[in-house]
Amino acid sequence: MKKTVAVIGSSGAIGNSISENLVNNDLIDVVYKFSRTNVNKDTERIKNITIDIEKEDSIKSAVEKLPKDTKFDLIFVATGILHNDDDIFPEKSIKDINAERLKKVLLVNTIGPTLVGKYFIPFLKKDIRSTFAFLSARVGSITDNNLGGWYSYRSSKTALNQIIKNFSIEIKRSNPNAIFVGLQPGTVKSFLSKPFEKNVKADKLFTPDYSAKKLLKVIDNLKSKDSGKIFAWDGEEILP
Repeated sequence: MKKTVAVIGSSGAIGNSISENLVNNDLIDVVYKFSRTNVNKDTERIKNITIDIEKEDSIKSAVEKLPKDTKFDLIFVATGILHNDDDIFPEKSIKDINAERLKKVLLVNTIGPTLVGKYFIPFLKKDIRSTFAFLSARVGSITDNNLGGWYSYRSSKTALNQIIKNFSIEIKRSNPNAIFVGLQPGTVKSFLSKPFEKNVKADKLFTPDYSAKKLLKVIDNLKSKDSGKIFAWDGEEILP
């Protein structure tokens, strides 16, 4: 049976590449692309729905646009923020911490994906394995934190990882075939990583397509025991 999948944040570098790889997979029947800037026309295999993960009403409205019998084999949340062109940037020290910037990063990286989970989880398939994957980050690991800094981004991803674990525990009771994971995509050449590319070795700076292929391979290899865990692009488990 062919699969139905959803990508939330499909207009970003990784989200777009995940979507393209899924569309080009003969095992996929329909790809639902959710984005704040959806301007593309629907096709037989691609359905576009507008969503703003910073607004709960928008998330609720987005799922209400789905056909009533929709059930997903995979839901991939590819949203996130590290910096912008205005006033958000990774903090280098305590003095850089700012309440409004902290709230914005937490809203996009933690609260938004959590609300996506709230409204999209009921659309996961139950009779066979289904996966709910969230883009996370290695810097969200408390165990792996040896450098400090990046207060907003680190804490937002750490909190997201806890949400993923919570989802995995609660939903196992009603849908034991569902797997919830966080995924670290590596350093991908994109708007998010652009200010930091000069510090990355050429062989460690991935194209979005390369990262997407690796992440989808990780998803394909997941087992039930992996639910609630965080994995890197190469399948390595990242400790909390």
